Amino acid sequence: MGNKMADKAEKKAKIKISGMQCASCALNIEKSLNNLEGVSDAQVNFNAEEANLNYDSDKIKLFEVENAVKNAGYDVINEKITLKIGGMTCAMCVKAIEDVLNKLEGIIEVNVNLASEKAYVTYNPQMITVKEMGKAIEDLGYEYLGVEGEIQEDQEDKLREADLKSKKNRFIVAFAVSIPLMIIMYAGVMLPFNMAYFMLVVTILPFIYVSYPIFSAAYRSLQNRALNMDVMYSLGIGVAFISSILGTFNIVLTPEFMFYETALMLAGFLMLGRWLESRAKGRTSTAIKKLVGLQAKSAVIIRDEGEKSVETEIPVDDVQVRDIVLVKPGERIPVDGRVIFGESYVDESMITGEPLPVLKKANLNVVGGTINQNGVLKFSAEKIGKDTALAQIIKLVEMAQGSKPPVQRVADRAVSYFIPTILTIALVAFILWYFILGSTLLFGLTVLISILVVACPCALGLATPTAVTVGIGRGAELGILIKNGEALEISEKLNTILFDKTGTLTKGKPEVTDVLAIEIDEQNLLKIAASVEKNSEHPLAKAVVRKAESEGLNLKESIAFTSLGGKGVKALIADQEVIMGNRILFKENNIPLDPEFQESLLKLENEGKTAIIVGSPEKTWGVIAVADTLKETTKKAIQELRDMDLQVTMITGDNERTAKAVAQQIGLEKVISEVLPQDKAAEVKKLQENGEIVAFVGDGINDAPALAQADVGIAVGSGTDVAIESGDIVLIKDDLLDSVAGVQLSKKVMGRIKQNIFWAFAYNAILIPVAAGILYPPFGITFRPEYAGLAMALSSVTVVSLSLMLKGYLPPAKRSSNNKISLI
Repeated sequence: MGNKMADKAEKKAKIKISGMQCASCALNIEKSLNNLEGVSDAQVNFNAEEANLNYDSDKIKLFEVENAVKNAGYDVINEKITLKIGGMTCAMCVKAIEDVLNKLEGIIEVNVNLASEKAYVTYNPQMITVKEMGKAIEDLGYEYLGVEGEIQEDQEDKLREADLKSKKNRFIVAFAVSIPLMIIMYAGVMLPFNMAYFMLVVTILPFIYVSYPIFSAAYRSLQNRALNMDVMYSLGIGVAFISSILGTFNIVLTPEFMFYETALMLAGFLMLGRWLESRAKGRTSTAIKKLVGLQAKSAVIIRDEGEKSVETEIPVDDVQVRDIVLVKPGERIPVDGRVIFGESYVDESMITGEPLPVLKKANLNVVGGTINQNGVLKFSAEKIGKDTALAQIIKLVEMAQGSKPPVQRVADRAVSYFIPTILTIALVAFILWYFILGSTLLFGLTVLISILVVACPCALGLATPTAVTVGIGRGAELGILIKNGEALEISEKLNTILFDKTGTLTKGKPEVTDVLAIEIDEQNLLKIAASVEKNSEHPLAKAVVRKAESEGLNLKESIAFTSLGGKGVKALIADQEVIMGNRILFKENNIPLDPEFQESLLKLENEGKTAIIVGSPEKTWGVIAVADTLKETTKKAIQELRDMDLQVTMITGDNERTAKAVAQQIGLEKVISEVLPQDKAAEVKKLQENGEIVAFVGDGINDAPALAQADVGIAVGSGTDVAIESGDIVLIKDDLLDSVAGVQLSKKVMGRIKQNIFWAFAYNAILIPVAAGILYPPFGITFRPEYAGLAMALSSVTVVSLSLMLKGYLPPAKRSSNNKISLI
């Protein structure tokens, strides 16, 4: 028996690995895997770039195996997919689907979002197919509607409308029958026939029609040995209706047990609650729908047929890379590409938020989803389908909406214990009232039904996903792409924000302000410097070259160009070695700087200028001063962050004097200077080791290590390049106020999540004791099942409505901005 169990837990895995350079890499991974407890017979094939192994699923999970590969310094190739699911009614449904998918071999991570009715799955395509996932969902009794993106938008709308119509019809029938019956009962109207039989005949068909979805969902749940809310509701309304039948025919119970209209009304309230909830949930994902609406449906391409060119309109999905696309005035640009002919202004406000149209001409890029305004453009398609900037934004937002911030774990834990606890409370309350306190059986049953009906974990299940979905969608509308729920939660706890200087606080387009020559004339100094710097892509180097070109200087040939790790550069011009850089470089090379020259350097640095010293290995020839202008919103953004009680620090490669001069202009007191680019991440780590929770704001490419090291990396001004690996928050616009708005939005969303969770807990904590009859002995107050049903219906709707209020939230940092809101 033991061996059989062990065999059952033993599973095979095939993992695709990237980053292996040689056979020894494969051996390193093999060793790491075989050292894991629960892993046996791991073999890594370097040529096939995959690992085959056996593992004991009771001792180790697949994601832990993959983490071992990542910790060894390699990447695991998995796929992410979004599945559409129908028939989920509560947080327990979410748990059931997550549990069943997590048991499948090859599933790495599953997040099911009740609000958007989607499952976000990371899986190993070598081990499992999407079809198998769909079957597992259907075997649970839920509807598998397909993969996100493969279902047509209008088909989704039809399914949603049909579901809403079904729920609406059911609660209308329930109230149309139960309300008149209740009036007859309470008014004491005497009918010429047996009231009990009349009630049974009138309610039985409506009851079956209204409650059928509840009972069928409960049956499916029990089949899968799970307890969900439908099981509890079925118990509540089932006890009410069956006890009424028993009372009608005097079987065990007497005719006073008349709950027919109550059972029907309870089922009606449940359907009303679900109808309101579904309507509200549909509105949480409008941001994604608007984004999808920006995508063009068709494109006109130009094809050569013999001696003439023919314009053909095709679906946008059929456009191929290098197709020549024609866009006329007023049309939406279908895919990303590069202009080859024509000139026109293009409205990019929906992507970048820039209010003014941008001139597009030959060799400039155009972005799919933007609108051509006044001219005809021909461009070569470069990025199509899922690779376009708009598709990347949609994917990023969708994956973020499916993520869970850590705070949801509290709610998830509570939900897992919820139903057994409620069933226990209901049973204990019934026993207490009927057997111990000697109440009537009618009173005991009423208490039992009220507890089963009023309890609602749905509000807890919806508290986080609805707020995350709406909040992240709102961020996308504002040009702030928050990549995951964890970034939301950490952003709320930040106490230190570290800003890179060049290109983040400043425009990143420095200009030459001073040229001071010692032994050679200024023109010659500038010519030599530019001849060396033309080999570099650094913003300071480009500024020197621009200055020389504007003066009409003919640059010389330079060879053996070498970058000296953030300190400077060197090269050969006509066999003469030229060294350019900061004081440290010249000191390391023992090149003397006379006192008068040092005084000039000091003056320039105190003015916030970067001094580039030019010389040879023997002597100094002069200095070129370069200054970078601050962005228009820098001072305001820094002030806003300081007003939020955040410690704001600037990090730069400049020397201390220059850095302090710039910091003084901004209004900053704390500066970390003379930091080489590769050392920025180490500086972030130092702050973290001192207990700081750090956000790093910088360039998504140059500052990638620091962005990755920070608790929250904020990549500024990425434009349409949103596929940035580093950076938990990606800002479309090059506006520092958006970094402030990102933090403010995160705080607002987290505040709303906590508010939702509080109300969900408070609702259950207050109303369950009331339903159990705690107020009856002192005040004679009971909680009728009908009112319990209404309260339950309203609890979920309240939470979803609170989340929906985020749709109109405008961060204070954006209120003073005159720029158009981006993306949507």
